[in-house]
Amino acid sequence: MIEKYTEKMQKSVDNLESEYNSIRAGRANPHVLDRIKVDYYGTPTPLQQVGNITVPEPRIICIQPWETSLLKPIEKAIQQSDVGIHPTNDGKMIRLIFPELTEEHRKELVKDVKKKAEGAKVAIRNIRRDANDFLKKANKNGDITEDELKTEQNKVQKETDKYIKVVDEAMDKKSQEILTV
Repeated sequence: MIEKYTEKMQKSVDNLESEYNSIRAGRANPHVLDRIKVDYYGTPTPLQQVGNITVPEPRIICIQPWETSLLKPIEKAIQQSDVGIHPTNDGKMIRLIFPELTEEHRKELVKDVKKKAEGAKVAIRNIRRDANDFLKKANKNGDITEDELKTEQNKVQKETDKYIKVVDEAMDKKSQEILTV
């Protein structure tokens, strides 16, 4: 009965994790490029589908396009994105060199991580409210008994607690990753 609400809670967590992947933490993480689309013969195409992305060193990402004609469009797409790193093009591949983060910038990123986690928690709590409203309506209509209502509400609360804990763990992990020099 509450499965669709559990799925929504999982989607909130998945969304948070994808947002966390796009946060630059001082080390080169190819996931910062996940949202970048390249103009591939007039079609916006994900960067991963037009070339090979490697991390040869902790602070460098290399992008080797399948076709050399794509170097300029890839470079342009990265410059227009919110990655905040200027690509260098050597005629064969594109390199992204990640600078060391300052302590101040790290603290700002941790604040952002916490803000995103709080947003995910609010979303999960809203889903809990929707599930409880659905259950109360079902009880009012006579579809479920008072005992079933209490049982289902307890299940909803357990799921909510579980997903809130997952969000907290993801936030702590990402904060640690950012603060580790």
